[in-house]
Amino acid sequence: MSETYAPDLTQRFGAPPAFDGHTLAGAVDDDAALHRILGRRTHRDYAPKPVPEALLGVLVSAALSASSKSDFQQASIIRVVDPAKRAALAALIPAMPWIGTSPVFYVFCGDARRLERLCELRGHPQGNGRLEGFFNAAVDAALVMQTFILAAESMGLGVCPISVIRNHPDAVGEILGLPDKVFPVAGLCIGWPARAGFVSMRLPPAVTVHVDRYDDADMPGLVDAYDRSRDARHSIPPDKQRSPQKFGAAAFYGWSEDKARQAAEPEGGAFPVWLRKRGFTFD
Repeated sequence: MSETYAPDLTQRFGAPPAFDGHTLAGAVDDDAALHRILGRRTHRDYAPKPVPEALLGVLVSAALSASSKSDFQQASIIRVVDPAKRAALAALIPAMPWIGTSPVFYVFCGDARRLERLCELRGHPQGNGRLEGFFNAAVDAALVMQTFILAAESMGLGVCPISVIRNHPDAVGEILGLPDKVFPVAGLCIGWPARAGFVSMRLPPAVTVHVDRYDDADMPGLVDAYDRSRDARHSIPPDKQRSPQKFGAAAFYGWSEDKARQAAEPEGGAFPVWLRKRGFTFD
């Protein structure tokens, strides 16, 4: 395997990964962007230093350069500047104080409304509340946000996505004045990192990458090995086990147990109800 990216790959996956049974071999050009992506970290603590407005403008421009389904451009970005609105959003999720303390906070929205209005303006009225419209707008917003993240990190900024805002659609919609067919996908905290963040270890590509057909026959054993490797680096302490009164206390509490418990108590139940009230039929 090329040694150029070996430390990054080991940090991200616990060991240099193999693809289709083959380790990465041969010369791979050294590229700063690839190092940044492989080594990207989550940041929740920010230095009390402003982010220049010109930089934010360039980052937003880069984000809006992301790929878009059929060039429909169904993403909108809301920057939350008003202190009262920031405080109101932060109060919805007190376990994440960085929502209110990060120097900059954006909300990335799927916008199925704009295309519908364009159709009306051009005399070709067409509803955009079906599943296709929602899905396209959600994906466009996610692509725009991820492009913003990569651009921001390339300039030394740290970020933390906030998907949990979808658990509070009524309040978020009211705070941000969201009209029908515009919905929050995620918020994003942005600032200069106050300290080094952490690299979140990912599942090995043997679990997530397939060739010619989907095959998860080996998933249980691979995930168990991943749990052990991840626990050796970032062990979840006993007092952080989810809902022990419901699930009990696990002797070994790895990533898969944590995620299974989280999924067993679903979030976001109010979101589809809110979307249907605002014009989405999902037909």
